[in-house]
Amino acid sequence: MKNRHLSKAIAEQNFNRFITIMRYKCEFNGIEFIQVPRFYPSSKRCSKCGEVKRNLKLSDRVFQCECGHEIDRDLNASINLANYRVS
Repeated sequence: MKNRHLSKAIAEQNFNRFITIMRYKCEFNGIEFIQVPRFYPSSKRCSKCGEVKRNLKLSDRVFQCECGHEIDRDLNASINLANYRVS
């Protein structure tokens, strides 16, 4: 993993394998598998009103929306991912 170009390729392969295994296990057990798009703004979208905050920095640990909703950034993202529906 010292070669940064090679390590990136290896890391991507393992993630693809993880997704494949998860998809197979869900299908085998009759569970719906939904993969959220890579750039879905789960951290930047308000879980209450749905507005996307474009200027959210990684250092901002508390999500504060203009609607007055204030919540931990990671909790906000997990709520958005739980409520994600394929449109």
